[in-house]
Parts: sequence; C-alpha cells; structure tokens
Amino acid sequence: MHDIQQQATELQQAVAQALERLHFAELTDQKQALDARTMQPDFWNDTQAAQEIVKQQAKLEQRIAPWQSLKTSIDDVVELAALNDESVHDDLQKQLATAENTFTSLKDQLKFSGPYDDYDAIVSIYAGAGGTDAQDWAGMLLRMYVRWAEKQGYKVATIEESAGDEAGLKSATIEISGPFAYGKLQGEHGVHRLVRLSPFNADNLRQTSFAKVDVLPKVDQPDQLTIDDKDVRIDVYRSGGHGGQSVNTTDSAVRVTHVPTGITVAIQNERSQLQNKEVALTILRSRLAQLQLEQHQAELSDLKGPNQSAEWGNQIRSYVLHPYTMVKDLRTRYETSDAQGVLDGNLDPFVVAYLDHTLGQTNV
Repeated sequence: MHDIQQQATELQQAVAQALERLHFAELTDQKQALDARTMQPDFWNDTQAAQEIVKQQAKLEQRIAPWQSLKTSIDDVVELAALNDESVHDDLQKQLATAENTFTSLKDQLKFSGPYDDYDAIVSIYAGAGGTDAQDWAGMLLRMYVRWAEKQGYKVATIEESAGDEAGLKSATIEISGPFAYGKLQGEHGVHRLVRLSPFNADNLRQTSFAKVDVLPKVDQPDQLTIDDKDVRIDVYRSGGHGGQSVNTTDSAVRVTHVPTGITVAIQNERSQLQNKEVALTILRSRLAQLQLEQHQAELSDLKGPNQSAEWGNQIRSYVLHPYTMVKDLRTRYETSDAQGVLDGNLDPFVVAYLDHTLGQTNV
C-alpha cells in the first residue's frame, strides 16, 4: 500500500505542476464568472451575446472537466491509500493506472500554452511565384488543410475564395473550428514550396511553385482585442464576380484598414454589407493579435506594419514529388517520404514535431 501511496503522491504533484502551467485556476474563475452571468434573469435578452457566452462556457468546460476529474481521482487514491486498508489495494492500483494513462493523454495540452492556442483558426492561402502551377499548388494546399480538419472532426467554413485563371486558386480563406485549432495549425504559417513535373507545361518540365499560408487565431469578440475606432477606416464598394460580373447591385463589399499598421482586409463574400463588415473586423482583430505575438508587443499602438517581404522569404516546408518524393520541414527537420499522405491531410507528425520544437526552444 505504501508503494501506491508514493506513486499517487508523485502523480498528484506532477498534475499540480501541469495545472499551474495551464493556468487552471484562472480558467476555473472564468468559467464561474460565465456561469454567474447565465443565471442572471436578463441573460437571454440579447440572444446573440447569450449564445456566445454559452459557447465560451462549453469551451471552458471541455478544457476543465477532464483535468478536474483526474485531480479528484488522484486525490481519492492518496487519501484512501493513507488508510492502509489492504482490502482496497487492487482497486486503488487499477484507479491509479487509469489516472496515469489519462495524465499521459492530457499532457499534450501542456504544449498549448499560448494566449490564443485554444482559439479557432483562420487559414488563408495565397498563390505565389509560379503562374498556373502556383495557383494549382494553392488549391492542393487548401484541400490538404480541409482533409486534415475533417480527420480531426473539426468544422470548416469558407470565408472567401478566388479561383485561378486556369486551375486552382489565386487565394482562399477558411475558418477551422475545433479544440486547439490555432494551437495545432500555427506552425503552418509561412511559405510552402512544391517541386514536381508540371501538368501545365507541354514539355512536362520540372517546376518549382510557391504558396504562402497565413494562420491566425479567430478573435471574434471586440473585448478580446480592443481597436480604437479612430484607427480604423472602412470603405464600401460594389462586389465583383468573375470577369467583372456584378454579384449584386448594392455596395456590399467592405474594405477595413487599420491605419497605424497599414493592415487591410477586404471581404465581399456575404450578401450583406453588415455581415462583410463583421467578418472583415474579425479578420483584422485576428491579424493584429497574430502581429502582437510575432512582435512581442503588449499594446496595439506599439505594433509596426507586417513585413510582407520577410514573410515571403520565410520558407518553412518543401514538398518534392519529382525526382523523388519527400516532404521536409526546414525548421524541425522532420521529413517523410509519404508525400501523398501529407497532401491527403496526414499533417499530425508535422504538427507534433513543430510543437515539440517550439517547446524545446522555450525550455532552453
């Protein structure tokens, strides 16, 4: 029984350290504050705001409940083992083994310690140098991320999409919703390089194409990142379809510019000007949040504009389909010869390698 008590105490201490790293007490306080708000008699007067609070409440519950259950289970083992009752020895041993297995699986969450890691993700893909091949490559990347999200059981919604001239995409923006979506996808941010025999070249020559991927945390609540109204310029214009065709006869398209940084977001996907404005402001908040992380600034007023040329030079991964097959991440050095599997959405090894790589850098 002494062995069980010692193992349980060591596990109890390890879990306590993990809860501290996860800011568990803060998460619990946030959940209790939301619980209190839902009990107010006028809570459902503003249906949209109430639904958002319920969504946040469920999200916090999903994070808190497994850890709370684990902590309670281990505390029970420590307490009962101290009674030195041999009749419950086997039961406590099983309970301790289950707790250890649960802790092993939950420890992955420790890799998600960033302020936005548990947010949904906004993923934008832009065709780069390489003409039609690059536009086709952008379409292949979009398919890869959608396949990955589907494998995770995440939801995918298209925000905007611009078709290529002959094939693929000039650009596309999607929203991926699921637990730690941004935390898992943040390592995809950068330039992706493809080497293959071009299907669009009559001589079937080897072609190198580039596409840029932006990954942003979806910051959709104004109170999560406050932007001064005087720093935002909003322009409206008429949406345009393929070949200059009018999508509708109203000025529903919206362009939002953050004057201090020069960041511009244009949305024309929705029929309503108000809807386009809200989507554009959400993406603007998300871009500013990402810029804060990159530039390590606490205040928006201290942010410098994004360095686009540096971002384009930030090649993070190569996908080679000819003369051999290999996908290699240039930061973590993780590579695989299963290029087709990666393009079919098997991204988890790259996600794990990036998280371990950044965690290792943090611990240095």
